[in-house]
Amino acid sequence: MSATPFTVHVPDSELADLRARLARRRLAPDFANADWRYGASGDYLEGLLRYWEQDYDWRRAEAAINALPNFKTTIEGVPIHFLHVKGKGPKPLPLILSHGWPWTFWDWHKVIGPLSDPAAHGGDSADAFDVVVPSLPGYGFSSPLTTTGINFWRTADLWVKLMREVLGYARFAAGGGDWGAILTAQLGHKYAEHLIGCYLHLMVPLDVFNAPFPGAEVFQPEEQAMQRRNENFFARETGYSALQATKPQSLAHALNDSPTGLAAWITEKRRTWSDCGGDVERRFSKDDLCTTLTIYWATQTFGTSARYYYECVNNPWRPSHDRSPVVEAPTGVGVFPNEVVLLPRRWAEQYYNLQHWTEMQSGGHFAPMEEPAALVDDIRKFYRGLR
Repeated sequence: MSATPFTVHVPDSELADLRARLARRRLAPDFANADWRYGASGDYLEGLLRYWEQDYDWRRAEAAINALPNFKTTIEGVPIHFLHVKGKGPKPLPLILSHGWPWTFWDWHKVIGPLSDPAAHGGDSADAFDVVVPSLPGYGFSSPLTTTGINFWRTADLWVKLMREVLGYARFAAGGGDWGAILTAQLGHKYAEHLIGCYLHLMVPLDVFNAPFPGAEVFQPEEQAMQRRNENFFARETGYSALQATKPQSLAHALNDSPTGLAAWITEKRRTWSDCGGDVERRFSKDDLCTTLTIYWATQTFGTSARYYYECVNNPWRPSHDRSPVVEAPTGVGVFPNEVVLLPRRWAEQYYNLQHWTEMQSGGHFAPMEEPAALVDDIRKFYRGLR
């Protein structure tokens, strides 16, 4: 099994079509929504769409992506795109970093240099990693996906083959957020013997979509704010998930045809789930947002990214063993205070082979974009003890 070099290139005709669609945009009437309480603000969206149409330079983003080593392979009939940046140090650890939704692989770009070449970024070369950043199946350039049943635990199976059979790493480290955290935990559950360790910046049970979420029983009295945060998320922020887990294709047709719709759906989540205080551009520049949107648009992968939810809910996770802890690989956790859901250390100590725990000062759901320096420092600290 092998991989071939890959160059990202979106044809000029597709970019011209995108700009034409943006020029013809027709936003919905919007009022009393300056605080985004009803969803994406029309006033903000108009400015973002104008920038995407008139000022955003995809070729600049494309050149930055292509400045790193990109590859594609096919595993069990599934196309996989990934970055593979070799570490500069005496003994780099192989590290696979997995993204989530509505992320792309490029949400990791701020941490790749510091992790692969720490000495060039003020660190110690002994902390170097061989960094592997795949696009999840059906996301971005891991397309077109035409295989059903691909969810986080199937992706974990694919990642083991990617790391061991394609890239030749007998054992490797793993890390991730959102879906990437869940599939990293699955690696630590099913494939602990192949894992040096797991680093997570989101904690949820592996059966999160088909079993009750941990409730009051896991929280101490002083942790009730975390429980209330979780309750608010499940009551007010999961409409997207219900739709993507039940009828994703209906939404896919709409957002595959409308860059306005795509921008509204994704940008609202970037604002709501990040630690931005209501100003999405505190954490993501317009260029950041437009790069994410253009990757989804150009690859026509919103639909298959949404199906990831359907395939999880309708192909329930089943444990590979009944031992305790559920995740046996050494586990490190970075707790970002504005993460969408939070669970206490006491729960983590029962569920994971917990070796490392850091409570961050700021940051939300998109840690590698929001707090890259803090994340890099914590990943180094955790794996330093496992080398």
